[in-house]
Amino acid sequence: MKRSVSRTGILGALVGLAVTALTAVASPAQAGPVHHQAAVDAQAVAAYWTPERMRSAVPIEQLVKAPNLSPKDVAKGESTIIQSIPNGGGAWTGAGKVVQTAGRVFFTMGGRNASCSGDAVTSTNGSVVITAGHCVKYQGAWHTNWTFAPGYDNGNTPYGTWAAKSTLTTPQWEASEDMNYDIGAAVVNPLNGQKLTDVVGAQGIAFNQARNQSMYTFGYPAAAPYDGTKLIYCSGSTFTDFLLTKDHGMNCNMTGGSSGGPWFLNFSEATGTGVQASVNSFGYTFLPGYMFGPYFGTDAQNLYNKAQAA
Repeated sequence: MKRSVSRTGILGALVGLAVTALTAVASPAQAGPVHHQAAVDAQAVAAYWTPERMRSAVPIEQLVKAPNLSPKDVAKGESTIIQSIPNGGGAWTGAGKVVQTAGRVFFTMGGRNASCSGDAVTSTNGSVVITAGHCVKYQGAWHTNWTFAPGYDNGNTPYGTWAAKSTLTTPQWEASEDMNYDIGAAVVNPLNGQKLTDVVGAQGIAFNQARNQSMYTFGYPAAAPYDGTKLIYCSGSTFTDFLLTKDHGMNCNMTGGSSGGPWFLNFSEATGTGVQASVNSFGYTFLPGYMFGPYFGTDAQNLYNKAQAA
């Protein structure tokens, strides 16, 4: 029996939330990535996401009511979440490929418009966006009207909006929303006859890499003090979570809406390129100033392989 963080103990839209308990769950044996056919009209999704709707989309964690609990509740085994109001993080003022491959993710959840972040990665089909698991599916339901806006800038979408034809996640996230596997992917439709990475380029992606390395992370935080209009980043050394998961940890104060944004190894500030090895996932309110992202192991690699073959 594996100890893991349950879905009711989180909403990983980054630092807005805290995991407060461990729940025993069993990961599906030999299960593969879970695939969801979006089955939507790409033109209808593009028409739906007007600049006004994009600006008004809320960070996903704002759609979940967070009870007021203290850190002592962790020891009680209760499964719940805590809301915080973090601050910090700096605007990315450089150029390079990251300003094209990173973008905002928009979707509808429970009848409300919400946002996350994502990144275009190299793939055989030229159409894969990597994000967080809770940015494609949460509390048993797949998000609808899912679209990716690379290079988003205050309502402007210089590279267009790319509607998903399918979204995917890991079997562990599908079964129990285990935070160790909070990883999602989308395969987007062509736009004007072109594939996503033909237009914006692509970042590299790697799996089963050494832990505790220096990394850069990017995203579009939309909760105060941010508003989702700019690409924000953090950088520094990482460590392995010593509390409730085995995720990467980093000193960073980005807020909700940055969930799903990429973590890079070997990132070059000059070229804006790196090798993606995690995504923004969650933060603990009783440990402010830190962000956590899942380790990209074999299950993440299986997810990526299924997405690029779709």
